[in-house]
Amino acid sequence: MLRFLVLISLVCLISSEPEEECLTFTKLNFHNAVVGTDLKVRLLLYTRENATCAKALESPFPESFNLTRKTTFIIHGFRPTGSPPVWLPELVEGLLRMEDMNVLVVDWNRGATHIIYSTAFRHTRQVAKILAETIDQMLANGASLDNIYMIGVSLGAHIAGFVGQMYDGKIGRITGLDPAGPLFNGKPPNERLDHTDAQFVDVIHSDTDFFGFKETLGNIDFYPNGGLDQPGCPQTILGGFDYFKCDHQRSVFLYLSSLEEGCDITAYPCESYSDYLNGKCISCGDGQPGPCPHLGYHADQWKNYSLLKDPPVTKAFFDTADEKPFCIYHYFVDIMTWNKNTRKGYITIKLTDQAGNTTESKISHEPATFQKYQQVSLLARFAQDVDQVKGISLVFSTGPVIWSKYKLRIIWLKLRPITRPEKPQMCRYDIVLTENKETAFQPILC
Repeated sequence: MLRFLVLISLVCLISSEPEEECLTFTKLNFHNAVVGTDLKVRLLLYTRENATCAKALESPFPESFNLTRKTTFIIHGFRPTGSPPVWLPELVEGLLRMEDMNVLVVDWNRGATHIIYSTAFRHTRQVAKILAETIDQMLANGASLDNIYMIGVSLGAHIAGFVGQMYDGKIGRITGLDPAGPLFNGKPPNERLDHTDAQFVDVIHSDTDFFGFKETLGNIDFYPNGGLDQPGCPQTILGGFDYFKCDHQRSVFLYLSSLEEGCDITAYPCESYSDYLNGKCISCGDGQPGPCPHLGYHADQWKNYSLLKDPPVTKAFFDTADEKPFCIYHYFVDIMTWNKNTRKGYITIKLTDQAGNTTESKISHEPATFQKYQQVSLLARFAQDVDQVKGISLVFSTGPVIWSKYKLRIIWLKLRPITRPEKPQMCRYDIVLTENKETAFQPILC
């Protein structure tokens, strides 16, 4: 009996296969950043079959690498401290949830980690060549350039552009998430990401005054909050390291929000952020040739409308809330006044629902001019929305003074939902606003 048990144990040991190792993103530290790292590129493969356990993508390709599927490359950027990107697991998970695809994390942390940015910058072309070698093997095994999608963050966006140039812009799509500005600003298209690098290129600019690239780079370029300071990010150096990276990383978190249900961030094609704030561009989808574009994963739904332009380049602006899911709800506030004298000032509008929940918008980017019998249309932006507006309150102000001085006499007011146009328009007539005093009322259906 003892011999039998020993024999069974030996058979089990021989027949059992060791569990395949799950690879992880290269973890380095600040010491590595100081002494520097030589470039090494690893491709970590995730699919729905191994959504939490990365496999190395090496030649010959593993069976789990289905070349008939879309293949999405995620390319990170400069890593001054050597730590893995905090957003990486969520991005992989979100992409696999959206579509049955191959996700390839391009781990070039050895090469991106250095305290000197220019060192990482010099590695970008070499990373692109290595990725092109992999794509060549994929094509030789039956893959299609149409099914290749590249998401590049900061320096990674330009790496994606260099790869696209090697294939004459025939790869399916590139998304640039706040493409790096330093050492790329002012460079010609062949030395940076450009709209000719793929069949469709969409870009989110969230830090154009520091780490990011200001000018247009794609078929559609999104500028959240004008592309400058992002709400919820530190405004001074007292915010620590987050002060330097928060605006730059916001592009990634905005993209991540597009992978979640319940919050499609709508953007508005416009020539400038100022025109957007003044409500001059909130007309797409309203009898126009195309719908309003959506930020992030579904931005390619706007591809055909963008390519109708010559050149096929569009700027789109929008505002966001200061935290996830970042959505903003737009309304037009139409006001006609009958003051004898012209009034200039700002409007704050608050909406209340049946349960008493409120949401507020301060229209304060520039003073509005109210003239007798002339309609003024103001764009109000709310971080939350209410299903049924039961109450509205208004505050009129001419500046920083706290005492009441002027009155604004409103003949009629109309509240028009833009983000959710299926909601009814609300009206009110004969309202007198005393400066700096809140006036509340119940609206009626227009």
